[in-house]
Amino acid sequence: MAENQPQAGGQEQQAPQQNFNIVKLYLKDCSFEAPNTPDIFQQDWQPQVNVDLNTSARSVAEKTYEVVVSVTVTAKMGEKTAFLVEVQQAGIFQLEGFDQQTLHGLLGAYTPGILFPYAREAVSDLVGKGGFPQLQLNPVNFDALYAKRMAEKQAAEGAGEGSTH
Repeated sequence: MAENQPQAGGQEQQAPQQNFNIVKLYLKDCSFEAPNTPDIFQQDWQPQVNVDLNTSARSVAEKTYEVVVSVTVTAKMGEKTAFLVEVQQAGIFQLEGFDQQTLHGLLGAYTPGILFPYAREAVSDLVGKGGFPQLQLNPVNFDALYAKRMAEKQAAEGAGEGSTH
């Protein structure tokens, strides 16, 4: 944490006030496809499920950011697709008074963690409404994913630099 630092003249310099506000949470996009119904319902339900997860963040105004968690779930029975669900859960966040590193972490890990339960619920609802057994996605540790992504980025940048001395 930042402490107040004395300035010349004996006055203390105030640390910038930090504000984190959720402006809006919303379902930005979703789709559900079950291309092999009703035949797929006649088979024993033993699907191979693949989950693809992505996050993105962009500035939409001063100190205001849109963060999107994209989830794509594909369930297959052998070579046939049982269902394909795509959900983009989004939020608008106002972030003020954070240094760049903290801001980047908030946008890359903390806010996706806020959004994911909503995306998870949307996926579950769509799958159920499609006539399939309820699908509960496992929790995601966005802090660990963010740390891994930053480590990989740092390693790639380090590998790109020449190591001549």
